[in-house]
Amino acid sequence: MRLDDLPTPALLLDVDVLEANLRRMADRTRELGVTLRPHIKTHKCIEIAERQLALGATGITVSTLYEASVFADHGFGDITWAFPLIPSRIAELEAVCKKARTGVVVDSLPAVEALSGSRFPARVWLKVDCGYHRAGVDPAGPYAETVVRAIAEEPQMEFAGILSHSGHAYSGRSTAEIEAISEEERRVMTTLADRLRRAGFEVPDISVGSTPSMAQVKSLKGVTEVRPGNYAFYDRAQVALGSCSYRDCAATVLATVVSSQPGAAHCVIDAGALALSKDPGPDAEPCSMGEIYEEYASGRLAADARVISLSQEHGIVVGPYPVGTRLRVLPNHSCLTVANFDTYWLVRGTEVIGCWRIWSGRERAAAIPEN
Repeated sequence: MRLDDLPTPALLLDVDVLEANLRRMADRTRELGVTLRPHIKTHKCIEIAERQLALGATGITVSTLYEASVFADHGFGDITWAFPLIPSRIAELEAVCKKARTGVVVDSLPAVEALSGSRFPARVWLKVDCGYHRAGVDPAGPYAETVVRAIAEEPQMEFAGILSHSGHAYSGRSTAEIEAISEEERRVMTTLADRLRRAGFEVPDISVGSTPSMAQVKSLKGVTEVRPGNYAFYDRAQVALGSCSYRDCAATVLATVVSSQPGAAHCVIDAGALALSKDPGPDAEPCSMGEIYEEYASGRLAADARVISLSQEHGIVVGPYPVGTRLRVLPNHSCLTVANFDTYWLVRGTEVIGCWRIWSGRERAAAIPEN
């Protein structure tokens, strides 16, 4: 099958670029002396995660219990659910823990208390705010030690260590600023680990990282584990951040021009927000909801064409392409784009060589109560 045979919109995955990206990050973590636990929320794909493990990853990171359950069912035995514990879903967590060694994340006493009534062993991470200010305990305040003490006092809980996410690296305005954010995360986490150890607590692991930080960080001394995810595919935002080049972007959306009026300066494609997402681009001007490749093989973008607006199923493109033209669009954020599709079409050049499933559900059927 060739690209021209695919119905659109279609999510394309360049397997050669994917595999090069996976190898590069595996090599990078070995050079930095840390283990790799990739975040699979980006790809949500069994076959890709299997390749990451084959390259040396020690386990996987997930965002949802659905992901944890699916990957445990497929034989993945070491999973970190890197999301603040949802107390109402502890029964589902127990089911996953019976299938795989599962780490959970807490940043409060109520979360520890919710786990305290469980009858299954829990491997518990303390979530730390390293500057992103989304979730996590203050690393300089007394509450971190209070929560760790509560974990240590529960006989069925194993304290796994401390965990952070340098999500604010995505707002870095230069590679130097991203490097500084990465170093600050390392410093904050190792300083807190030292303080907890002086207080008598064992801190087995320190887990950090994001794709931008891993691209720029110079040292991870004292850190044991990193959890980047986007590096498998990259996207337009990662290019702007200096993490990669356009040629390193493995996931693109194939779209067809469906409307192009005589004399108009734009055309319409069949890839809207439910294909590309509405994640804004990394720069305010010119507005772009997705760039268009003039030649994907060389990583060359069209100079005067881009997606400028999205509704649910329509995309507005600057540039009067004729009806029937096929365009290969680079999304701003590959993680959100992937979540809109059920299937990757694996491509090599213009050939379609297979497809892989995307496990993008939100809940398991077994967890839905019957009426």
